[in-house]
Amino acid sequence: MEKIQVPSNCPSCNSILEWVNDLLFCKNNDCSTKSAKKIQHFAKTLYIKGLGPRSIEKLGLSSIVELYYLDEVSASLALNSEKLGNKLLSEIENSTKAPANLLLPAFSIPLVGKVAAEKLSAVCKSIYDITTESCKRAGLGQITTDNLMAWLETDFVEYRPYLPHDMLFEHKSVNSTAGVVCLSGTLSSYKTKAEATAELESLGYEVKTSVTKDVTILVNETGVETAKTLKALEKGIKIVTNLKDYIGETHGST
Repeated sequence: MEKIQVPSNCPSCNSILEWVNDLLFCKNNDCSTKSAKKIQHFAKTLYIKGLGPRSIEKLGLSSIVELYYLDEVSASLALNSEKLGNKLLSEIENSTKAPANLLLPAFSIPLVGKVAAEKLSAVCKSIYDITTESCKRAGLGQITTDNLMAWLETDFVEYRPYLPHDMLFEHKSVNSTAGVVCLSGTLSSYKTKAEATAELESLGYEVKTSVTKDVTILVNETGVETAKTLKALEKGIKIVTNLKDYIGETHGST
């Protein structure tokens, strides 16, 4: 049997790879592949669509902050489409309103996801208020705290002057009488799922992407009987076919 050769260098930037918990990692912060992955994760978390490896390369992006300095002309030329360029810039503009609850998990900080961000939102007004003590009060583990504090002292210092976000946490209070909503498939009554999620959460709903035991409403506007729909029917969960109409009828919204 041929012996497997363990790589010693990163195939992208040729930096020496380091073992961390039995896994090989490239520790070079300037590695183009690492940078592209960070941009992809940031965009996906903030609902900025269409930023895959090829688009990132075409746009010449090497850092998250560069997203907010793209203009219509350069984006349209790079993507070879005025429509795609304008759509991308619109989604980037919408992302500037993201609260710290959503923004913090977008930065690819190890172990700092949405759960950690929500815990921090209960004890901090903004990202600027995060300290070792506030992490402890929020119930974060030591490794998560160490990762977050290291990021605040390095990457955040670099990003902070160039990001347009206000860094404020959104303090949510889920209304127990409102319910838990699962969004299934494409929505026709809203432009995006992010827009629908924002309105639902403002009304006190919790929004999920799967049919868990606490889901009380499934939204399916496609008319297609999906696995989620079948599961909802089995569990006796209310199925809504037009979310905008449902909210209007239930809460008096338009």
